[in-house]
Amino acid sequence: MAQEVYPVEICGIQRDFPLFEVAPGVKIAIFNMLGDAEFIKAVGPELAGMLPEGAQVIVTAEVKSIPLAYEVAAILGLPYVVLRKVLKPYMVDSLGQEVISITTGKPQMLWLDGKDREFIKGKKVAIVDDVISTGSTLEGMRQLIDAAGGEVIAEAAVFTEGDPANWEGIIALGNLPVFTD
Repeated sequence: MAQEVYPVEICGIQRDFPLFEVAPGVKIAIFNMLGDAEFIKAVGPELAGMLPEGAQVIVTAEVKSIPLAYEVAAILGLPYVVLRKVLKPYMVDSLGQEVISITTGKPQMLWLDGKDREFIKGKKVAIVDDVISTGSTLEGMRQLIDAAGGEVIAEAAVFTEGDPANWEGIIALGNLPVFTD
C-alpha cells in the first residue's frame, strides 16, 4: 500500500507530507525540513519578514526547526538559542521544563543551557518553530524564556496545525489540517 500524503505548496515550493497516525483514527501531515535547504531558503526570508521589529534573539527547540531558526537569525542579524531535549553533562546551570510533543505522545524535557541564559536575560525574544500542533512545546519554551528573564514578543512557525482559530496571534505561513476517519 502506498504511503498517504498531503500535498502542500508554500513560498513557491511543493512538497508531499506523509500522513502519520498519532491516535486511533487521527492522522497528521509530517513536516520535516531537516536537510531541505531549498525549502528553508524559501520560507526563512518570508518568516523573518513577518516578525515584529525589536526582537533581539531567536529561540527554537531542537531538532527539526534548528535550520529555520539559523536562517531567520542570519537574515535578521540576530543570535539564536536552541532549547535542548537532553541535558548534556557540559550544560551547567541549566533550566528545564517538561513538555508533551504530539509526535512522541510522551513527556519530554526542554533544557536551556546555562551558557545561553545571558542571550535571553532582559531580551526581547522571537520563538521560531517548524509546526505548532498542540501548543505544549510552545508553552514550555515560553516558560523557559520567562524563567531566564526574557520577554516573548513573537511566536512564529512555518505551520500551525488543526483549527486555525486556536492559533490567533501566532505568525505562520500556513496551516495543516488534522485528519480524522
